[in-house]
Amino acid sequence: MVRSIPHTEKLFIGGDFNGHIGASARGYDDVHGGFGFGDRNEGFNSLLDFARAFDLVIANSSFPKREEHLVTFRNSMGKTQIAYLLGRKCDKGMCTDCKVIPSENLTTLQRLLVMDLEIKKSRKKRTVYRQLDQGQSSGVRGEVVGYEGLDE
Repeated sequence: MVRSIPHTEKLFIGGDFNGHIGASARGYDDVHGGFGFGDRNEGFNSLLDFARAFDLVIANSSFPKREEHLVTFRNSMGKTQIAYLLGRKCDKGMCTDCKVIPSENLTTLQRLLVMDLEIKKSRKKRTVYRQLDQGQSSGVRGEVVGYEGLDE
């Protein structure tokens, strides 16, 4: 599925992957930001390997946070980070923050994980007609369609 999405498209994947990437990047510096929570599962590198295989980065681990903004699952037995948001490495600059919203009002044991993105609208460069020289103005004159006010 991930392979079928062109690299020109933005890609973000979020979910409960039910595994622990740990607080340390240890060999996965290219996909793990070094700011996770807890210990990595023994043998659980599948999410990290998946991220590496598809040039993704784990957004949760990219920002330093207090513990309550990292823990995605909490019950009376303990707390852990098992939900993750992933995005393409080339779009990492769009992500300005990724955190858990700590709230005791939620009826589930899962906590809300959010990512802040900064999307810049690209603008078409406008032509400043008064600054055109003779060669440029003839090119613009040829592009204007239906306007009969131009003299040769």
